[in-house]
Amino acid sequence: MKENNSFKVFKMKKIVLILLSVWTLNSCSLNNDQPNYYFEVLPVESFTVPESFDMNGIYEIKLTYKRPTDCYFQEGIYYEKSGQTRIIGIQTRVLENNDCMPLDEAPIEVKFNFECTPGNTHYIFKFYKGEDANGNNIFEEVNIPVNY
Repeated sequence: MKENNSFKVFKMKKIVLILLSVWTLNSCSLNNDQPNYYFEVLPVESFTVPESFDMNGIYEIKLTYKRPTDCYFQEGIYYEKSGQTRIIGIQTRVLENNDCMPLDEAPIEVKFNFECTPGNTHYIFKFYKGEDANGNNIFEEVNIPVNY
């Protein structure tokens, strides 16, 4: 018995549909080998800032922080700008891992450059220090005047 063309097309569509279904189910696998992580801002342990800024000057700001476990990796400086206020913390990526080991290492130093731009008479730096018992953010605030 001879197959007609419409039957061949139907069989081909069925095969394609089955292959697509298998591919879709396979691509949605929960067996993901990529590490899971989240971002967290760590407190600034200490900082070094100048007593004042000169207009248009560029200044190195030094920060130190501690990693609580070996699952924390620095991703950069958390820097939020609002008017004359700058909020500073340590941006980290934290691996979601059950076997993270607590660390008792010396504080790590990081640096960034700050440019004093025209139009500001002072800057307020708020260094993130962690959270209080109620979950509210704690900051150490430093007011730095600008010399003209």
